[in-house]
Amino acid sequence: MDLSGKRAAVLVEQQYQEMEIWYPVYRLREAGCSVTLVGPEAGQTYPSKLGYPAKSDKSIKDVSPNDFDLVVIPGGFAPDFLRRNEAILRFVSTMAEQGKIVAAICHGPSVLCSTQALKGRRATCFFAIKDDVMNAGANYVDAEVVRDGNLITSRKPDDLPAFMQAIFQAVREAKPAKVGAR
Repeated sequence: MDLSGKRAAVLVEQQYQEMEIWYPVYRLREAGCSVTLVGPEAGQTYPSKLGYPAKSDKSIKDVSPNDFDLVVIPGGFAPDFLRRNEAILRFVSTMAEQGKIVAAICHGPSVLCSTQALKGRRATCFFAIKDDVMNAGANYVDAEVVRDGNLITSRKPDDLPAFMQAIFQAVREAKPAKVGAR
């Protein structure tokens, strides 16, 4: 799989689930994709649930959806912090509205609950936020991965292989990002 020339934003905040950031980051990089860790602040180190550090490359204030082909939203408790940030919500909303790939795993879809991205779409998530996802307008499906157009969701770390295969397929089918356009 060659993703050379493709650009991914992986959102990071404190209390993230380790595998749900690092597995996508390394798989995407391995495929030649340029990956940027995006957090509320640039250069900030965000500890995972177990204390494993992830240092943001860029601040959400310094990036544009036009700079990326896809965004990955990890789970853990990070989504609860991510969804409190208006710039993160605008970024994710715009990515979804532009038809860019929006991929969320585990508790990650809770960020989407604070946008209009789930309304009328098929999605899955960790069972504990199933009601939230449904109340945000999604048609919940209990499956390891659900792809509805540009929206890709998965339930838990065990689903990461299927999640990444769906992302790779979506990236192959997508139009390239307009690098540097704002």
